[in-house]
Amino acid sequence: MAGAIVRAISRRLARRSIRAGPGGFHGDRAMSGYVQLPEGWERVASAGPGAFVTTEEFRRPDGSRVRWESRRHRKRSAARRTATPPETADGQAPVPGAEPPGWWRPKQRSWWMAVLFVIGSACFIAGGIASQWASTPRPAIGVTFFVGSIFFTTAAYLQWSEAVNAERRIAVARHRRRWRPASWEPRRIDWLSAAVQLIGTFLFNVSTFAALNDSLTTHQSNTRVWAPDAFGSIAFLISSELAFAEVCHRWLCLRCRTLAWKIVALNLLGSIAFGISAIASLLEPSTGEPVSARIANSGTWLGGVGFLIGALLLIPEAAGEGSGADAQTVADPGIGAHPRG
Repeated sequence: MAGAIVRAISRRLARRSIRAGPGGFHGDRAMSGYVQLPEGWERVASAGPGAFVTTEEFRRPDGSRVRWESRRHRKRSAARRTATPPETADGQAPVPGAEPPGWWRPKQRSWWMAVLFVIGSACFIAGGIASQWASTPRPAIGVTFFVGSIFFTTAAYLQWSEAVNAERRIAVARHRRRWRPASWEPRRIDWLSAAVQLIGTFLFNVSTFAALNDSLTTHQSNTRVWAPDAFGSIAFLISSELAFAEVCHRWLCLRCRTLAWKIVALNLLGSIAFGISAIASLLEPSTGEPVSARIANSGTWLGGVGFLIGALLLIPEAAGEGSGADAQTVADPGIGAHPRG
């Protein structure tokens, strides 16, 4: 289902013919992102994987250029929405010391998103390891996986709401926009990535809940447990690749020095491990045993490790964006944008 949605949207968007210029930027201004520009600003170029826009260049009235990036814009929007005091919402710097330490920011939704992903990942790590080596009763392992999937779903919704509520303007808004619970913006790669992942978590909910029933036949297990698990793993893989492409501004890249790249790369590796686990967990009709229990369990806990580390790194990323360290000058163009040259 998730794959069909992505294919349909890609075909629809691919009808636009856009040529890439130097540096991967598109000179066709018809290909633009979703943000609104201040008066006098001009769109110069854009870039991104396929028909998606993940970065743009703008020209300000004074002739200087600003580069906008989708992920930075979204993260700074979330940080400022929850952390900026009302008296500094006009773009002035927050009072020094007003923000809590980087690893403790419970007033931020992004912090809770990271914490929930960490807990969910820890449950899958514990369940995978217990299935492989421990003598833990099967019902307890099943409950652990189901609880972990609930944490994943809650965190995935917070991640999707972060994309839904990203600021629509480059200039810092003087008044905060009302929080929206949902939207329909499939032309945005970040929105699509988060939406597909949320679908995947729902499928994991179905799979792990069905697995609590230990009286299922082999056919029933494959249809009620394995099938939603496999489709959920595919959704996670699609979502992770879209998030990876958002950071790279193309489908693949190597930027291991950047925190954002490390996060999306770890999530992509975790999704690959989950996919391998799903393949290996298919029950063979002749024996009723999985293709490879060892690979299935190892893929589960290794994937959980990737997601856990990636989730932990979300916390310093959110703290860094909220601090405004990338926009310390008076000429700060606003949320998500930074001077280019």
